[in-house]
Amino acid sequence: MIRFAMMRHGHTEWNRAHRIQGRTDIPLDDQARLDLSAFRLPQGWQDADLYASPLLRARDTAKIVARRDPDTVDALIEMDWGKWEGLKGVDLKADPDSGFRDIEYWGWDYRPPEGESPAEVWARVAPWLFSLTRDSIAVCHIGTMRMVLAQATGWDFLGPAPFAVKRNRLFVVEVDDGTVRIADPDIVRLERTDT
Repeated sequence: MIRFAMMRHGHTEWNRAHRIQGRTDIPLDDQARLDLSAFRLPQGWQDADLYASPLLRARDTAKIVARRDPDTVDALIEMDWGKWEGLKGVDLKADPDSGFRDIEYWGWDYRPPEGESPAEVWARVAPWLFSLTRDSIAVCHIGTMRMVLAQATGWDFLGPAPFAVKRNRLFVVEVDDGTVRIADPDIVRLERTDT
């Protein structure tokens, strides 16, 4: 059994504007870089293997909090939101012809136009996840994290999620023999550098 911790990247200009980023390669904003520099990986995680999505916002977040370069993994890239990338969910929700739904009503097979479904994201993440051989951290995206946490908790994207993905935390699962389950503790906060 290994521990696998996931961390969401820092804020970007699009996050703050509530725009859907998906695979669009938006960098961290200056405030995010400053905020992240006040944190480091917590005790017990400094020597874990470090991975990141190939997108700048994830790679740079990993480098800032771990003080080392991550290995990039294509499987960790954010969910493809297709034609909705760059748009705002509130605007899509207001348009009855958009087909937009809140994630609590997706199921595993719902797909944004020309994008990816949760099942498709899991299909690309799972082989990499189950190939890990030691404790690891991945700095990635809320979409990617949701797929792993959904598998670990049994959430089917129908109804409220049993977790909330927040920043500056490691969300920890245990990976063992083709299964993933919530670890104890399941959330570990980053440490402040001034303590």
